[in-house]
Amino acid sequence: MGLNIEEQKAVDRFRKAVVEPSMANLVILDFWAEWCGPCKALTPVLEKVAAEYADKGVVLAEINVDEEQFIAAQFQVRSIPTVYAMFQGQPVADLTNARSESQLKGILDQLLAKLPIHPGEAPSQDIAPLIAMGEEVLASGDAERAAGIFAQIAEMAPHDAAAQSGLLRALLALGALDQVEAALAAVPAELANDPEVARARTALELARNKPEDSELAALRAAAEADPADMAAGLAFAEAAFAAGERDAATDKLLAMIQADRAWNDGAAKARLLQIFEAVGLEDPWVAAQRRRLSLVLFG
Repeated sequence: MGLNIEEQKAVDRFRKAVVEPSMANLVILDFWAEWCGPCKALTPVLEKVAAEYADKGVVLAEINVDEEQFIAAQFQVRSIPTVYAMFQGQPVADLTNARSESQLKGILDQLLAKLPIHPGEAPSQDIAPLIAMGEEVLASGDAERAAGIFAQIAEMAPHDAAAQSGLLRALLALGALDQVEAALAAVPAELANDPEVARARTALELARNKPEDSELAALRAAAEADPADMAAGLAFAEAAFAAGERDAATDKLLAMIQADRAWNDGAAKARLLQIFEAVGLEDPWVAAQRRRLSLVLFG
């Protein structure tokens, strides 16, 4: 970056004091100096309001322009006090002219209503390595350990979509359906339509139909005895997928679509697409089955 050692140290201090807290909070950034009379009048106001708004995710960071001349220069501070509201490392409002409590609170209320502030959460860059570790453990097949990892991350950052997704997928891999249902109920409202959350919801719905081995055997026998019996075929396909036999389920549904794609308002195709959603549209297995579906539909 072309910075000397002192400038690098200044950037590191700023990152820790302002940027990292701003990833999940709204930081009031106050540029001041000991010799500045207006600063001394404004500082108690900023401190009082920040304390009152602390539980809403507001944090006060004070930068002494004499001690941090490089940072002040980056913000082109020409007079003090200069005050900004910072969120996720970027200035989102100039608070310099808000000199009274009411003015400051009015602006903060507007910002807090618009920004996804989640006080007390770990900054996203701090949990990224943990999420990567959880994904690696889950990919290795250790779903129980992965669920533990993602549960801790989700507790640290409940509004992080990757954390919630990892937890749901790990619990599904474990077959812990009641825990999946509880985790889905705890997902924050703004993540309700997240693709991974929707996928988990679909997978849970399908997995709830998991049959006993004897029941699956009976459904398989009925479907094989009369391939033209669409209802029997659909019942077997649903049970097979819930039991983990996704290839058998897909084979049966594709055969049904080829035989009569319009049956029951396209129920076989709808169920197959639901299976694709539950597994994940980016999954290589799904990509292969979608190519098979295209061949059936379009020749």
